[in-house]
Amino acid sequence: MSAATASSAPTKTVDVAGTPFAYREVGTGEGVPLVLLHHVTAVLDDWDPAVVDGLAAERRVVLVDLRGVGRSGGTTPDTFEAMADDTVAFLDALGLGEVDLLGYSLGGIVAQVVAQQYPDRVRRMILAATAPAGAEGPAATGATLQAAVQKATEQGKHPKHFLFFEPSPAGQAAADAFLARLDERTADDRDTPISDQAVGAQLTALTAWEQNTSPAGLAAVKQPVLVVNGDHDAMWPTETGTLRLAQLLPHTKLAVYPDSGHGGIFQYHEVFVRQALDFLRD
Repeated sequence: MSAATASSAPTKTVDVAGTPFAYREVGTGEGVPLVLLHHVTAVLDDWDPAVVDGLAAERRVVLVDLRGVGRSGGTTPDTFEAMADDTVAFLDALGLGEVDLLGYSLGGIVAQVVAQQYPDRVRRMILAATAPAGAEGPAATGATLQAAVQKATEQGKHPKHFLFFEPSPAGQAAADAFLARLDERTADDRDTPISDQAVGAQLTALTAWEQNTSPAGLAAVKQPVLVVNGDHDAMWPTETGTLRLAQLLPHTKLAVYPDSGHGGIFQYHEVFVRQALDFLRD
């Protein structure tokens, strides 16, 4: 087993068709690798160490910055099809064949497209706080982010207090604990913040995703899928996103966490890790 943790794993790069992609690895090298795809505006440092280390207790976990994100080179594409192509090109560059995917938020959309376009590369999928094509929410992400930044500035808090967590005492305590875990990594090996170009491309892709009112391709996804979220996702509504996604996928398990939002898997990280590992073992 690797001695590295999410907070200590070195940031490495691999050549993907001439472009360096940044990534980190934590956990054992045995079994099917678990590849994590993160949310809009996120870089490698935005993955919760409690989730990564919990999963890495049994799995080889690979975190990646896709093209143009964080320390990865190139220009971020503005379609999820291109992001899915980049994901598979990254797997090829690492010599990974079939993998399991954990896609969170925007990463969950990338994972959906990978499963549809490259079904032989995905064994199982976990889709967290994400939505099918045509669901409301993604197109308004830019405005939601701006409102959260303004509110955070006014109240002296981090935007994720409002984007990921409920305003209840339990929700805000969970936000404080989550943000403290994100700060565990030392400053000399942190990822590069995402660029305005990358965020703009991601928001363009999200708008097109919401306007695509034909998620019928999900019916062809034969892999088992675990769909998870908080019960009150203020970014991408749980009812029209998470629950609809679970209905559209033919082989689905669903977990919805109480008094929680877009960051439900971080608020309930112990429960989520246990459910995720149970699901991946089946």
